[in-house]
Amino acid sequence: MIGLASEPNHEWLAAHGVTPVSYGDGLADRIRRTAGKVDAFIDTFGADYVELALDLGVVPSRIGTIANFTAGEKYGAIVVDLSWIISGAKAEGSAAGASAAVLAELAGLISAGQLEVPIAATFPLAQVREAFELLASGHVRGKIVLVP
Repeated sequence: MIGLASEPNHEWLAAHGVTPVSYGDGLADRIRRTAGKVDAFIDTFGADYVELALDLGVVPSRIGTIANFTAGEKYGAIVVDLSWIISGAKAEGSAAGASAAVLAELAGLISAGQLEVPIAATFPLAQVREAFELLASGHVRGKIVLVP
């Protein structure tokens, strides 16, 4: 498994069993050199990653996105939600992953140490603008939590 990230995140990826690849110019060639044939692609960032997956030869039914719904619809990629990741079942839309059963399963995986949910930062609700500015920077490892 490979993961696209900036250099500061490579050590974290490697510690989780993922071969890091730096994004930027020449990305498709770096992916090909690292992975050879790419069988599936999950886009958690957006931009042109659905198109990149297609350029790498991944069939649309093996491309998932949680960030570029327009490209997903245009090319027939799967819109990924948490239940798809956990169960391997294909689902469309994030609402399908928002059930009590899925949340209970996620809580169980976290409790068992099988799922890590890194927290990048917490902000009081009054600092929502600062939280969004951090999110917009695109270099966040983990979730940003607003605390009421």
